[in-house]
Amino acid sequence: MSEVPSSVHPLAKNFLGKEMYVVVVRPVRSPEIAKRVGEHLEHQVALEKKGVLFAAGPLYPAGSAEPEAGMIVLRANSFEEAEAIVRSDPLVKAGLRTFTIQKWRMNEGSYTVTINYSDQTVRIA
Repeated sequence: MSEVPSSVHPLAKNFLGKEMYVVVVRPVRSPEIAKRVGEHLEHQVALEKKGVLFAAGPLYPAGSAEPEAGMIVLRANSFEEAEAIVRSDPLVKAGLRTFTIQKWRMNEGSYTVTINYSDQTVRIA
């Protein structure tokens, strides 16, 4: 287990404390995005398969069916490593997305995975 930063509240010192990097990407509105979204999604899946991408998806404002941004959570060792990963995205390379990066200390939460042997189905909740 890594050392707990002094900024962590004493009540949270035994929480998970997994550090990752949260990237918020914003599109530069352009018809070029639609032409390159396939490359972007292939890139995301490749990062997922390598174990670099923890989670990703679009962000929607209240009452809208149109995403205004996207969020990507990366397993990286530094801001510099996270930035290099983001800059490798085809949409970022093409100047079609801007981004911000923040370090995230994941403390609380849970998820459920159900595996049914009988029909070999999986459900993530």
